[in-house]
Amino acid sequence: MRILVTGGAGFIGSFLVDKLIKEGHRVTIYDNLEPQVHQGKKPSYLNKNAEFIKADVCDKNKLDKALKKIDIVFHEAAMVGVGQSMYEIEKYTRVNTYGTAVLLDLIVNKHKDHIRKLLVAASMSEYGEGLYYCKKCGLLKPDLRKEKDLARGRWDVYCSKGHGKLVPKQTTESTPLYCSSIYALNKKDQEDYVLTIGKAFNIPVVALRYFNVYGPRQSLSNPYTGVAAIFISRIKAGKSPVVFEDGEQSRDFVSVHDIVSANIAAMKSKKADYQIFNVGSGKSISIKKVGETISSLMNPKIKLNITNQFRKGDIRHCFSSINKIRRTLNWKPKVEYRKGMEELIEWSLKAQSKDLFDQAHKILRSKGVV
Repeated sequence: MRILVTGGAGFIGSFLVDKLIKEGHRVTIYDNLEPQVHQGKKPSYLNKNAEFIKADVCDKNKLDKALKKIDIVFHEAAMVGVGQSMYEIEKYTRVNTYGTAVLLDLIVNKHKDHIRKLLVAASMSEYGEGLYYCKKCGLLKPDLRKEKDLARGRWDVYCSKGHGKLVPKQTTESTPLYCSSIYALNKKDQEDYVLTIGKAFNIPVVALRYFNVYGPRQSLSNPYTGVAAIFISRIKAGKSPVVFEDGEQSRDFVSVHDIVSANIAAMKSKKADYQIFNVGSGKSISIKKVGETISSLMNPKIKLNITNQFRKGDIRHCFSSINKIRRTLNWKPKVEYRKGMEELIEWSLKAQSKDLFDQAHKILRSKGVV
């Protein structure tokens, strides 16, 4: 098949391109080489067997040409980062929401006769806090924690009816969404636009809600990349990883290789059409544990700097239920957490010179991330 991957030069997109080409498909990469991620340069890891188009997803003419004779579209292009989205509102909304609108407008009006499926990268950030359990109230979806509670170090989430601390549970696709950032709203827009248009015009579509993706090719100089890459940059610079709150806040870390296999499974199965799926490990890992794992693998002498400070808008816990994708597509993650971290560290040490690590750390520090 002929496949277009928007954002195909990125961390996730490039691995997806590799897999698609390995399976014998003809792949076109469509990417603007965002300076914050790529410094405007074409990455050396890009698959030489893919066609490459350097263009903005909002460029209607270039995107129109790229869509000709395409069978499948993977829409991975996006500005990424919760914090940055709160002050670069126009840029994020233009790329993420408007860019998706441009793509769908072209498909509906010019290309719907040959597009066989569209898959969009959605996000766990749409949930806000994950799902919790109260011994009196049952399953609950709480609001964000109050700033006055965080200011006095009350990190955990409590029942609003006074029944004590809530227990975090796996977050299912039916959990109500609580978008607390522009990025989360943009991702919800992308998901809603794709599903609405797909159903209206009988174009098979799938939304995959990625949890915390890690792995090789993550940008170490992007201050809004994953926490694992940020910790690696910090340790390489001989500094302690900075951990907010008490470090017991948890997330769901999933290897980029598992993200790719989920996309391939959704592409191949009609059972995936018009569905939303969580894509994660299904397991909860504390940020403290992430820092300790990376430190033990890189430099055990470096200890974590647990600040007991908070960042406004941060959530406490969110990790996935993957029962739906396991049941529907017979998919499950295969990369064990520690092995995945070893792979990320090995790649980062080989791929990045000390000068680049120092540069990355300087950027992260200037943005207040480390």
